[in-house]
Amino acid sequence: MAFSQSVRKGQIPVSCGLCETDRPIKWKCLDCDLLLCNHCKEKVHLRVKTAKDHRIIDIKEIGLYKEELDFSNIACQDHAGQYVCLYCKTCDTLVCPTCVAKVHKKHDLTEIHEGYDMKIDKLKKGQSKIQRDRKEIVSKKEQLNQILSSENYKYNQVNQAIQKHEQSVKVAAERYFKNIRDELDQNFETVSNTIKSDLNAASILLKQAQDKNNEVLEFISLTNISKFFTDVNKLEKSIDIQMPNLRSNQVSLPNFVPGDFNQSNIGVFQLDKNPSHKPHINLEINKQYQTELETVSYLCSSIDKSFWISSGNFGLFQKMKLDGTKLKILSSYNTNVYGMAKTQSNNLILCLEGSRLQEVSSNTGNITDSVYNVSPLVPSAVYITRDNKVLVGGINKDYPKQGRRAVILMNQNGDHERVYEHDQHKQPIFINPFRITSTSNGNIHVVDGIVSADRHRVVVLEQDGDIINIYTGHTEINKDIQFKPTDLVTTPKDKVIVADMDTDTLHILNHAGLLMTYYKTSDINIMAPLSLAFSPSGQLYIGSGRPLGSTNKEAKIYDVSISGC
Repeated sequence: MAFSQSVRKGQIPVSCGLCETDRPIKWKCLDCDLLLCNHCKEKVHLRVKTAKDHRIIDIKEIGLYKEELDFSNIACQDHAGQYVCLYCKTCDTLVCPTCVAKVHKKHDLTEIHEGYDMKIDKLKKGQSKIQRDRKEIVSKKEQLNQILSSENYKYNQVNQAIQKHEQSVKVAAERYFKNIRDELDQNFETVSNTIKSDLNAASILLKQAQDKNNEVLEFISLTNISKFFTDVNKLEKSIDIQMPNLRSNQVSLPNFVPGDFNQSNIGVFQLDKNPSHKPHINLEINKQYQTELETVSYLCSSIDKSFWISSGNFGLFQKMKLDGTKLKILSSYNTNVYGMAKTQSNNLILCLEGSRLQEVSSNTGNITDSVYNVSPLVPSAVYITRDNKVLVGGINKDYPKQGRRAVILMNQNGDHERVYEHDQHKQPIFINPFRITSTSNGNIHVVDGIVSADRHRVVVLEQDGDIINIYTGHTEINKDIQFKPTDLVTTPKDKVIVADMDTDTLHILNHAGLLMTYYKTSDINIMAPLSLAFSPSGQLYIGSGRPLGSTNKEAKIYDVSISGC
């Protein structure tokens, strides 16, 4: 339900309609439309002449009281001047005496108020069905949004794979073309050198042939016959020239034959035969740190790699620094903490005993009053949204007695912008809101419950206050051990992790609070996961509580790598 007024406007005191004092309002006169205190109801209002006939109700019944209905003097639609007197269940219509006499004599007739009650009951059943159908549609819509988100993620992954393969194909193709160009260059150099060698040999032989030709010409022109016959035999023996053996006839550059470029050497799409949008969660412990606390009930990680941790109502609150495999205590306070959240300026907002939340300076460590006040309630949880607004759980000071339980949205000035307290049927939403987170679409997830009542759940609200879903655990995991969520956190991928300490389980929910999957932390020896926090860099830290039956101060902090959500 959307709340158009802030809490501060809703908390303006209302005075008695007669004495206008600050006496508590207890009654309302429906006829006078006045709110009354006890004194005026008994001493003043009764002096009105007709007051004895007035309808006065307890203010707690306002909204539940329904005006008495007048079933008389309802004109018949078919017979002028006649008034209906009965309801015909056979024909589903109101009837007058003439109607009964002419048409409905043997039909199933009943009193009009009984017919009215039947219709109201049918409408209420229809309304319940509409609400169930709406909740189912909202759930399906969230599932479709989750599937769309998963497909968007898958699209990006496939696109990246294509781009990566495209780049690798380009690199491989460039490398291959370079190799064949280098091979072409080597072949050309071999062929070219061979031809050049043959050309050089041919040039030498050509010169020899020219020299022999000149020598023959000289012999032919000799006039000294004696000399001619003396040397001609020698010339005849050397006149033949040996023809060159050309190696270039046996070598030639190879031709290039382009290969086919097809799907087999590029890649193809293959349909996913078993598409599943269920995330596959994997956790791996990087480091673990031993604390001196009974439990790590609250855990916040800062940008300087320090931690704020608290043992909750065990009364110890500390700032820690990671020092190798150990934790170094930077500061320590003896105080009960009922909620903590880190601001964008790296300060810490705390829920302590009073109605005003406290702020811890990251520079000095001093604790001062913040601008956030939930009076007359006391804070039970705090969460800072992505747009730097503050969601605060508030409960009645006399909790767990009957009283107000709400989640209040505040701006950075501490103004109350919205209150989540009642559902569309004016019924209280919460039992005790003690952990809060939200997703990117504005849905608010609240861990709600009270130990003494054995009622624990995660309530999921839309921004306007409508309840989307109430998650009460997994049928198998919580079959023997009741679902008792202790903390929840939104992942960088916008899923919600819920710690179920008694079963050593992390429940993974989507935007609408529907279970996507779960992970047993006991599989990696993390027992009793109590608190959860992501560092600014996206690192998950898990703080442990006491396992069932344990009394030791053995709480640990686990540095965990998580994938799949």
